[in-house]
Amino acid sequence: MKITAITATPVRLDIPYPLYPGEGAGTKIEWGKRSRFTPLRPTPMLEYVLVRVETDAGITGWGEAQADIGFFGETVEQVRAAVADYMGPQLIGQDPLDREYLHSVIAYRGNGCAKSGIDMALHDLAGRVMGVPVSTLLGGRRRTRVPVAIEVPGGSPDAMAKACADLMVQGVRAFKPKVGGYPDADADRLRAIREAVGPDVSIRADANQGYSPKEAIRLCRLCERHGVGLELLEQPVAAHDLAGMAFVRRSVDTLIEADESCFTPQDALAIIRHEAADVLNIKRGKAGGFIGAKKIAALAEAAGLKCVLGTAFGLGLEIAAKAHLFAATEVVTDAVEFTELSLHGNLLKPPWDARLTLPLEDGCLPVPDGPGLGVEMDGTQVVKATAGTATA
Repeated sequence: MKITAITATPVRLDIPYPLYPGEGAGTKIEWGKRSRFTPLRPTPMLEYVLVRVETDAGITGWGEAQADIGFFGETVEQVRAAVADYMGPQLIGQDPLDREYLHSVIAYRGNGCAKSGIDMALHDLAGRVMGVPVSTLLGGRRRTRVPVAIEVPGGSPDAMAKACADLMVQGVRAFKPKVGGYPDADADRLRAIREAVGPDVSIRADANQGYSPKEAIRLCRLCERHGVGLELLEQPVAAHDLAGMAFVRRSVDTLIEADESCFTPQDALAIIRHEAADVLNIKRGKAGGFIGAKKIAALAEAAGLKCVLGTAFGLGLEIAAKAHLFAATEVVTDAVEFTELSLHGNLLKPPWDARLTLPLEDGCLPVPDGPGLGVEMDGTQVVKATAGTATA
């Protein structure tokens, strides 16, 4: 069996509010800069690239890639071009089951999102060829349900608390509020959320690099003093400041998680050497796909660290992919972040269009059990979403 074609299709979906609010809420490194709004993108939206891998055996694999210049550093135009014009052509004529080797063929510097889209399609295809779920390819289907966490955008304490309470009605039992402004004000936000959701709900805060080390320490100590029960603090300081993050970790009882500091297995190794985090945030788009993600998880396990599967957004394929990765990765033990569930619907065919969405049953999503990713894209919805893109 040989690869005969790899295509990339940009997709755009509107969302109800900006992911990163204006001045005064969320991480202060975003205030007044790093806007996602441009003449081509004047309203809140998320963009993706669908990847299709075709073979001479008539079997097709599907994947998707995120695109966000603000976090991943990759625009939808870059991802589409990287897949269709650079990486994809390198794989024509290759055996799609040689996934490890194919990763080495497209091992261009960076471009994690583009790689992850191809990687997902190759795993989907391999699962379909072998008649097994992707989770089986990744090590085994040890879990069948995935606990869900959802991010909460920065705002006033009352607004953030209400957002969490509203999501609890939809069955959500884990939240990641966006902080990273001023520690005292952020502590008030987290206290308000705890009062709204009660003692048994998971709260993990994300500073998105907004604090200095001493500000991060103050935030953690305020939360510890007031019994907020913070599960962890994500990326408290600048991504490059591993020494500063290690200082925070040594100074507080709250678990410290690395996100922007942890894109590749090499990044994970540096974090471990610096003793800079208790938890590593794995995103397929950062790691370049399942293969890189599993390498990071293995490093974390060897070092005695935990892992979280972080928010990366998705059209449905990514939701299924993260569910499979969770099902097969022992070191990932806590809620998996699926913030897109609160932002837009998926583009899947029934029954998974309804099963991988809100409301949740017992705070969880099911892991698809069919071959490959176990889900199918709805072509009609994809065409509608494609027609709205500036790059279509």
